Amino acid sequence: MSHLTSHPPTISIANLLKKLHKPEVYGRADAKEIAASFALIFEENQLSHIQTATFLTLLTTTLRDRDADVIAACAAQMRHAALPIDTRRLQATIRPCHEGTYHGGLCDIVGTGGSIHQTYNISTTASLIASSLLLMSKHGNRAQTSVSGAADILSSIMPKPPNLAAATAENIVQIYEKSTYAFLFAPNFHPGMRLAAPVRREMGIRTIFNLLGPLAHPIEELVEARVVGVADGTLGPVFAEALRIPSASKPLEKRKAMVIAGCEGLDEISCAGPTDCWMLRETGIEQFQLGPSDFGFPVYPLNMIRGGTPTENAKILMRLLEGKLDRDDPILRVVLMNAAAMLVVSGICEADTSNMGAADDGAVIKGRGPGEGRWKEGVRRAQWAIESGAALQSLRAFTEISNNLASS
Repeated sequence: MSHLTSHPPTISIANLLKKLHKPEVYGRADAKEIAASFALIFEENQLSHIQTATFLTLLTTTLRDRDADVIAACAAQMRHAALPIDTRRLQATIRPCHEGTYHGGLCDIVGTGGSIHQTYNISTTASLIASSLLLMSKHGNRAQTSVSGAADILSSIMPKPPNLAAATAENIVQIYEKSTYAFLFAPNFHPGMRLAAPVRREMGIRTIFNLLGPLAHPIEELVEARVVGVADGTLGPVFAEALRIPSASKPLEKRKAMVIAGCEGLDEISCAGPTDCWMLRETGIEQFQLGPSDFGFPVYPLNMIRGGTPTENAKILMRLLEGKLDRDDPILRVVLMNAAAMLVVSGICEADTSNMGAADDGAVIKGRGPGEGRWKEGVRRAQWAIESGAALQSLRAFTEISNNLASS
C-alpha cells in the first residue's frame, strides 16, 4: 500500500486546495492561510498524505511558493515547529564583539541548492573561515540535489570528524562556550520534517521545502547577518523581500542579509562570471553585480571548482585550511570570495583598524566596490584566517566539543 494512505486525517484543507486550484472561483488564499495549513504538516495525523502532496504541488504549479509573503510566513511556521532553544542563556554565553558594524551576533552562509554544476562545498568551507572572526551558526543538511552536502563533507573529515548529532537544541549553549563555530544539522532541530519525508520522497519533485532551509534557522532570534544563495536568479528579489518582511523579534538593522545568484545557475558567488546580488538596506533592497575582479581575482571556469565525493571534498577542505593549496588555486579563490562576502555583510569589514592577531599587518583595504562593499578587505581577512591557522583552529574546537558532548 502506498505511504500516501498511511493514516486518516483529522483536519481537511479542501477549501484551501480549492482556492489554490481555482482562485478565480473560490478566492485567492492569503499567505497567513497558506502558512497555517503548512504548519499542520509538522504535526502527527493532522493532514492526510494525499492532501499534503496536493497542497505542496499546488503551491509549486501556481507559483505561490515564489511569493515573498508566502515564503516568509511558511519559514516562520517551520521555525516555530523547531525544538525550543534557550536563547536568553545562549545570548548570555556569547562573548561581546564589536568591530566595524558587526555586533557579535550569529551569522550564516547558506544556499537553496538546486545547482546542476556539482561544485565543491564552497559555503561550508567559507563558513569555517569566517568563524575565525564571526560567530558562525551554519544551518545545513545532507545532500539533497548534489553529491556532497554540508553535513556530508563535515562527517567525512579525517582522522576524526565533528559529531554533528551532538549539536542539539539542548546543548548548543555548551558548544558556543567552547567554539565560535557550530553546525546546526537540520534534522536535530526540525523533528517535524520527518513527517513530510515520505510524501516528499514519493512526489520526487522540488517543492517549497527546498526553498525554506536558508530561512528556517532554528536560532533566528540571534542571527545578525546572513548570505543566502539561490541557484535560480528569479528567486533573488523574492528571497530579499522575504527577509525584509518585518519580524516583531528583530529590527531591520539586525537582519543584515545579501542574497546571491551566480549567473550560471550557482547558489554561490561565481568565479566564472557575474553574480547578481540583492543587499538589504534600511531604505529597501539594493541590487548590483559582483565579479571576480571585485575581489582581486581573475575569472576561472566552473569545471575548475568541481567537487567530488564527500571524502574527496573533505580532503580538499583540510588541505585548504592547512594552507596547502596554492594561492592561485581556483577552489581556494572561490571560497575566499564567498567568505569575504560573509565578512562584508556582517559589517566587520567596516572597521578602519585591524588587529586580528599574529601575522595581521593591520593594513585595512578601504577601497569599495559594487554595493559600497569592501570586498577586497573581506578577502584580506579571509586569507589571514587561513594563513594564521585560525580557521583550522575553529574547526578543531568544534570537533573537540562536539565529540566530548557525544561521549559524555
